[in-house]
Amino acid sequence: MGDVGLEFLTGELQGSHDPSGIVFTVLAAMSGMEREYIRDRTLEDHESARKRGKTIGVAGVADEAMLSMALHLREQEMSLCDIAARLVITKGAKKSRHPSPATVMRMLREDDERAAAMEPAR
Repeated sequence: MGDVGLEFLTGELQGSHDPSGIVFTVLAAMSGMEREYIRDRTLEDHESARKRGKTIGVAGVADEAMLSMALHLREQEMSLCDIAARLVITKGAKKSRHPSPATVMRMLREDDERAAAMEPAR
């Protein structure tokens, strides 16, 4: 099968270890349990926040004017980076700043999905 090993670059377990050993098995199991615990707690916290009326994630910075301008710029075949550089956030903590290209992509994708959902089936 070859030389398979586990190597920790930093920390108390720094160095190479044999992955067939009990230490590796225990660490892998604990890591999986910890990941599931964090995931469950995060989902519970999100649900609790929703019930209290709190927004999960980053507050939306896009408005109808920004979406309209982004659609217009996309029709001119501008890149996401160029579109983001031309848009300006008009509300919230990031007022007067430019949205990220990822925000522009998400905004355009959501609009495309809304438009597709409204089209009659053929």
